[in-house]
Amino acid sequence: MNKKNLKRSLLFIILAVSGSFLLMNIPLGNYAPDIHLETLDGKSISLNSLRGKPTLLTFWATDCPGCIKEIPHLKKLHHDFSDDGLTVIAVAMSFDKASNVTAMTQEKQLPYVIALDSQGSAAKAFGDVRLTPTNFLIAPDGRIALHKIGEFDVSNMRARIQSYLGDS
Repeated sequence: MNKKNLKRSLLFIILAVSGSFLLMNIPLGNYAPDIHLETLDGKSISLNSLRGKPTLLTFWATDCPGCIKEIPHLKKLHHDFSDDGLTVIAVAMSFDKASNVTAMTQEKQLPYVIALDSQGSAAKAFGDVRLTPTNFLIAPDGRIALHKIGEFDVSNMRARIQSYLGDS
């Protein structure tokens, strides 16, 4: 193996190991932390208070193309499953201005819960979330059933949510 291929192989291994650690901050099956969120309309929500039904928690930013692309899917999931017990919560990252979040919420007519994470405590509690979108599907018992960095697969998410709502 020549030096160039050796360097590439080492770089690949370093990136693969680093990526694994990013994904292992909160392993699947662990309970979601009981964070308290301040909603855009001034209410406070404790994540533990939502137990018994599934919760889709998405960390997002108003300047994130993937987050914008997910909005129609989140709206559809909210529309299709909120009456059955699904709670969708979009947590705006700490670097996002509240005025930008409010403007986009109104512009896109977001029907689900919008929360501000102005101090970054929610992102930190969920494994120091830094990339958006980052989605967590929380099972009715409070366990993290899915942790997805980047846009989620809509049909997979829909099937998972339906399986939890079918059990209730």
